[in-house]
Amino acid sequence: MRLVLVLVFAALVLRLVAVQEFSHQHYAALSASELTQTVTVPAVRGGVYDRNGEVLAETVTKQTVVADPLLITHPAPIAAALSPVLGVPTDQLRAELTENSGFVYLAHRVSDAVAAKVTSLNLTGINLIPETQRVEPDGLLAQPVIGSVGYDGNGSGGLEYQYQSLLAGKAGTKSLLEAPDGVTLPGSTGAAVAAVPGSGLELTLDESVQYIAEQALGAEIVASHAQGGTAVVMDVKTGDILAMADLQATSSTSGSSSGAAGSGTSAADTSGPTLVSSATTLPPGVEQAPSNTAVTKVYEPGSVFKLVTFSAALASGHITPNQVVQVPGSLPMGQYTFHDAEAHGTESLTATSILAQSSNIGTIEVAEGLGESRLLAQIGNLGFGKPTGLDFPGESEGLVPGPAAWTGTSIGSTPIGQDDAVTAQQILDAYNAVANSGVYVAPRLVRGAVSPSGSVTAAPPSPTRRVIDPTTNAELVSMLEAVVSTGTGTSAAIDGYTVAGKTGTAQIPDPNHLGYIPGAYVGSFAGFAPAEHPVLSAIVVLDHPTPIYGGAVAAPVFSTIMAYALHHYGIPTTAAATTSASSTAVGSTGTITVPAGAVTEGP
Repeated sequence: MRLVLVLVFAALVLRLVAVQEFSHQHYAALSASELTQTVTVPAVRGGVYDRNGEVLAETVTKQTVVADPLLITHPAPIAAALSPVLGVPTDQLRAELTENSGFVYLAHRVSDAVAAKVTSLNLTGINLIPETQRVEPDGLLAQPVIGSVGYDGNGSGGLEYQYQSLLAGKAGTKSLLEAPDGVTLPGSTGAAVAAVPGSGLELTLDESVQYIAEQALGAEIVASHAQGGTAVVMDVKTGDILAMADLQATSSTSGSSSGAAGSGTSAADTSGPTLVSSATTLPPGVEQAPSNTAVTKVYEPGSVFKLVTFSAALASGHITPNQVVQVPGSLPMGQYTFHDAEAHGTESLTATSILAQSSNIGTIEVAEGLGESRLLAQIGNLGFGKPTGLDFPGESEGLVPGPAAWTGTSIGSTPIGQDDAVTAQQILDAYNAVANSGVYVAPRLVRGAVSPSGSVTAAPPSPTRRVIDPTTNAELVSMLEAVVSTGTGTSAAIDGYTVAGKTGTAQIPDPNHLGYIPGAYVGSFAGFAPAEHPVLSAIVVLDHPTPIYGGAVAAPVFSTIMAYALHHYGIPTTAAATTSASSTAVGSTGTITVPAGAVTEGP
């Protein structure tokens, strides 16, 4: 028995030595693996700024109220004390405080004042933990362009999605020791890998111009009872987009910005990852569009597309600005007959008058002399049917007919902006090329990347290419000036500045049947100023407006936005005051009427 006991104890000693001396690292690792949890430390997301450094979106750290029910013995009085501070019903808090858990969320991302009140209560089992939140100080300003951030911290649309990898940074890690019930053990912080903050974006947008664009566009949507609209302002030389507004009508009596702003005023923010303010409420009856329609939505442009036809005809020498063309009252072509907006007999019109009065028949006659191949070449030359270079999520290249799709009536429909599907940005790019002395400059929305330290790395300049020769371009500018001075675009005039541009009134195709939706139109105006030394270009598009004419609904919005932008950037005046500027339609709340005797255009 003694020998047996000695052998047993010897075996135990040997086993103990083996475990503690030779295998202790293995068993220590096994023990730690049961208690150690590696958690992700999110990186601070980079901010989004306008061209002047104004914050459009940034990530801030807010305090979240949590509880450890295992430490709470009397939940009722604690729930009663927290309820008025957090704005959460007492019964709901009492239920959460009695859960069989060591960690419960009570209120996410509360305000600093609420966090201070919670701390002052000094309640056992109640704590504050930091949690990041995306903040938009200007409310929903330019939201379709900027996009949003989801609960997972990833961009879910717009530039937030397009530049996700740049903005997000690189998450870190941290090791914690937790008890089996999930409670973090004191002093348990282990190895950690620091998170790398994301870089920010400096946009080309100008906060002030963006605000005016949204206000003027929103007011006109309400006044003309339109379903929605788009307005874009661009720097002629650089291609920088200074404003890009995308709005839609809503049946609500208040703008969406006002409603969203209210979600940020409660003590316990439950509105999601984005906190907004009411700094930029929209006019009642409109809200931000669900996407950046300036580049994601295509439409038949109508008469603004006549720029393509006349630029090609001038460049080929087929016409001159003062060349007289016999324009009949109608033009049969196959099974279709083309008309102008207003009935007339045969007229003798110069090429400039055809463009100024937006004669469909005159434009078709110019196109017939020009020919299919030269017209199609100019369509592609001006960027239609191609990417703009923005690479914006969901951007459309548009749909333009190629030679294989050309039919017997295409020479009638294509030159006047039918049978084409383009984006508002593509139309503006073409007009901006004319404003830029015939040199196409690609648009851009991002000026540079902002490092966590605040330094800015400038984005490369936009690529350029000549699309119209200087002589032809100068002639085209004079013709576009006539549109505003005597033609269909007189409402686009601006006191003290010369303006060049073109109106558009286009039918909306029926998505279910061949042909168009009766009574459904898109009204638009695209142009630039000052005409003799262009600095800014812009386009305004109204969807389903009443009245239908681009000169009546879109041109006044252009005038309002462009007038502000020219003064905002200190552009000297170049012309005498004009009585046709600053239409009272913009900003009104009723209906718009077309003045008697006004020159209008039709589809």
